[in-house]
Amino acid sequence: MKIEKDIHDYDAIGDDHVGSSSETPLRKDAFKLTASEKIDIIKDDVRHILETLGLDLTDDSLKGTPNRVAKMFVNEIFGGLDPAKKPSASTFDNKYKYGEMLVEKNITVYSTCEHHLLPIVGKAHIAYISNGNVVGLSKMNRVVDYFAKRPQVQERLTIQVVKELQKVLNTEDVACVIDAKHLCVNSRGIKDVASSTVTSEFGGAFKNKETKREFLDYISLDTAF
Repeated sequence: MKIEKDIHDYDAIGDDHVGSSSETPLRKDAFKLTASEKIDIIKDDVRHILETLGLDLTDDSLKGTPNRVAKMFVNEIFGGLDPAKKPSASTFDNKYKYGEMLVEKNITVYSTCEHHLLPIVGKAHIAYISNGNVVGLSKMNRVVDYFAKRPQVQERLTIQVVKELQKVLNTEDVACVIDAKHLCVNSRGIKDVASSTVTSEFGGAFKNKETKREFLDYISLDTAF
């Protein structure tokens, strides 16, 4: 039957972690509902899922779970879907004329795999070469956090971080490497707890072999503390 084939195809795509595009696939009416309206709807959906699984939601431990999960989805782990939460794009003149590579490494990544809604946990490493503008160090962490807080594919996340910083800094010379564990691989399916996934995106000067090698050498250095 066609329905069974479609389900099989969707499952196979999920297991292979295929992404559809570099943009998060949002519907045109994604922001028609307010956050509180979304929470009310999701709360009922979570309650239905738990009841279908056979759980007793009158139990003290479970009765608040639907509301907690709904608030977590909207306000926390998927909060990066809300464009109002996008970090401000303030930059500063490079008055000290620093012309070398700047690297921000070991940025914590907490995201969610869009295929199974299980956690992605890892580290991001970002570098850029100033084209006259610099950005506050925490800005890079905030950009990673913003794009991570949505259902994601790691390849897309890596590209989105680079594209956003290229726009903010007005330069193509931006690079990002992400090394992360996917619990959809580690805790289900193949259950390979040792494996991690590494993705990279190199723009501008970072496509040059020597510049790329310098960046990779920096992120392999032991952290100071």
